[in-house]
Amino acid sequence: MHYPELVNSLKVFLPPDAVLYKAEDTRPYECDGLSAYRQIPMIVVLPQTEKEVIKILQICHESKIPVVARGAGTGLSGGALPHAEGILLSLVKLKDILEIDPVTRTARVQPGVQNLNISKAAESYGLYYAPDPSSQIACSIGGNVAENSGGIHCLKYGLTVHNILKLRVITIEGKCLEIGSSGLDTPGYDLLALITGSEGMLGIITEVTVKLIPKPEKAQVVMVAFDDIRKAGNAVANVIGAGIIPAGMEMMDKIAIHAVEGYVHAGYNLEATAILLCESDGTAEEVTEEIQRISEIMEESGAIEIKISSNETERLMFWAGRKAAFPAAGRISPDYYCMDGTIPRKNLAHVLNIIEKLSTEYNLRCMNVFHAGDGNLHPLILYDANLPDQLKKAEEFGAKILEMCIQVGGTITGEHGVGIEKINQMCSQFKTSELEVFHAVKAAFDPDGLLNPGKAVPTLRRCAEHGAMHVHKINNKFPELPRF
Repeated sequence: MHYPELVNSLKVFLPPDAVLYKAEDTRPYECDGLSAYRQIPMIVVLPQTEKEVIKILQICHESKIPVVARGAGTGLSGGALPHAEGILLSLVKLKDILEIDPVTRTARVQPGVQNLNISKAAESYGLYYAPDPSSQIACSIGGNVAENSGGIHCLKYGLTVHNILKLRVITIEGKCLEIGSSGLDTPGYDLLALITGSEGMLGIITEVTVKLIPKPEKAQVVMVAFDDIRKAGNAVANVIGAGIIPAGMEMMDKIAIHAVEGYVHAGYNLEATAILLCESDGTAEEVTEEIQRISEIMEESGAIEIKISSNETERLMFWAGRKAAFPAAGRISPDYYCMDGTIPRKNLAHVLNIIEKLSTEYNLRCMNVFHAGDGNLHPLILYDANLPDQLKKAEEFGAKILEMCIQVGGTITGEHGVGIEKINQMCSQFKTSELEVFHAVKAAFDPDGLLNPGKAVPTLRRCAEHGAMHVHKINNKFPELPRF
């Protein structure tokens, strides 16, 4: 189908303002939150109903036109990067909360619903939706499912995959699938887990049924300052080792502390080399006991200051600093390149030490903020894209961090996905036989490779061209670190 014919065919069932094809209209969609990579889409469509989504996919399937799904555009791996000769399918207008069921503690929502709005809608029932990415005020639930997003409280309550029950998914042929169930289990293959985190490569999500949980009676945060980042890293392991699973446990290094405090004024200790935020929630008695145990462990681990939130306003302020880390980075650097690797907690202190050495090697500051409890790192490499080669240096720095994560038994992503950013590191993470299985799964859902092409799973040819060797064959580039 030729370009004018395609535009006209879309306008038959979509309003004129829902089919964008002029450069000035499509340019705002050229990237997601990872602005280092940009591509203007051929056409942007903004359907308002599931029927319109189905019709769009049928046209694309018949004409072999690539389709990239996009939610709120807050992703940080280039997962929603458009295709130059394809359609960008924006789902922001599918934003209705269809049902809140306080009896089954579920909510049925469309993919464009903002994460935080689910909890707001359930608040009157004393319920909320647990996964809370830092961008929860803006990010959409469809994107959360596509990337299997986590957040500050995922240590205790799990990732998106642990908090959803059912999906409606449209295949590239325009067929509607209902995956999962309202019950505790479903016979057959676990397609719900397969679709969650599939980065828009297997189908288009048009409805999500999420689990809701009761709001805890009490929540309290311990803010702990350390004069050594290794002590902070060891403190994390000590808390988990004591059998305590906090509601959330986050860490920030010195650069992050200063950036955030100058932005939010959360009351962080500016003398600290690292700060840990550790939250307990539950009944008043449970929280009191757990906070005391955590405080004792922190003191034994070498804390120089321990501050416990005295009320809800102070608790939220402590967390506001952590959640504002990304915009705070934008205040101290023209650009930043955010990584998202996950490592075993026991290697936390070692890995942070190597990141510090890499920062010196590349002469680029690195601001570390991360989900310490589950080892999900978010190093923000600060650079200036206006200076020659700085982006290239930032990419090389980031690639070394990801390789290091693999070497210590971790993975190249925790919640941001692979997208286009980390696709070369997939060649190191997985063996050829494993990549072949990924391609087979993709072909089962999308044999023509039209859904989000070129993302998440590299071709074997790409791996060969980049000379990538699998991780079990790589010489240890970081001898200070243990091999897994």
